[in-house]
Amino acid sequence: MDWPVQDGTFALGDLALKRGGVLPDAKIVWRAHGTLSAARDNVVLYPTSYGAQHPDLEWLIRPDGVLDPTRWFIIIPNMFGNGLSSSPSNTAPWPALVTAHDNVAAQKRLLRDVFGVDRLHAVYGWSMGAQQAYHWAAAYPDAVERAVINCGSARTSTHNRVFLAGMMAVLEAAPEFDGRALFSAQPRAALRAFGRLYAGWALSQDFYRADLHLTALKAPDLETFYRTDWEDRFARRDAADLLAMLRTWDAGDIADGGDLAAALGGITARVLLMPSETDLYFRVADNAAELPYLKHGRLAPIASIWGHRAGNPVANPDDAAFITREVRGLLGA
Repeated sequence: MDWPVQDGTFALGDLALKRGGVLPDAKIVWRAHGTLSAARDNVVLYPTSYGAQHPDLEWLIRPDGVLDPTRWFIIIPNMFGNGLSSSPSNTAPWPALVTAHDNVAAQKRLLRDVFGVDRLHAVYGWSMGAQQAYHWAAAYPDAVERAVINCGSARTSTHNRVFLAGMMAVLEAAPEFDGRALFSAQPRAALRAFGRLYAGWALSQDFYRADLHLTALKAPDLETFYRTDWEDRFARRDAADLLAMLRTWDAGDIADGGDLAAALGGITARVLLMPSETDLYFRVADNAAELPYLKHGRLAPIASIWGHRAGNPVANPDDAAFITREVRGLLGA
């Protein structure tokens, strides 16, 4: 890399949680790309997404990419539950629920205490990262100038929760599950089923109709695609971590059960809503319903058949080019 990169672990102590309980000896593992300006006014926060750790998401950080590290100071805080920051796999006892509210409150402390940063030029997030970006804009309106909501929503929709309930049930049905949060061993059969079910949701019907799993993703056949792109991917993560993050996703709500319109109306940041036209759980309709309540919102759907993965287009140059143009337009404005 031709730009500075820093790594660190931020200790928070025992962290009181939004919905009750405590996350003991909490920590955030983070990585930063680029150089913090003297005025501390070039910070872009980039929270992680479901099952992802910071190396999985760094592909878009490059001078010609979505986030330019020669211009912006890009901080990636690993989400609680992802196996690097505090997670069931490295923290005991694990509380019943850690929310997006808890993540962003801890991230705010990280920015203040480690970097002396009180205001973000932007927060950028995809999927669960987008949920955190929305929570940032709602919880700390004076601290966020711009927010990119890439395939995410302000409140997890009922249909999205139906998907999540099914995925949670797969893990909770495993004989290794302790009935609360942990597993006596990795539930390999359950994780195999988990990956195969996920494959039917993360990509659209049109994606499969076009055989892009074979052409764009280079799988020799469907069975191999199940294994290499989904089973192997989730097998790298601890099942208890995957379950904890599903619960966080399910509870996503910037209003925390209250008045969503009021919470959206309190956001002062310029918000770019960037859903995929074929996403099966974060729908364009969700963002379209949020848009009228935002003071400075713009809806820019990704015209793609890649479903949810249009928002993380590692192997999809057309969608990557669209996202790069939109995000650079917002960040430079």
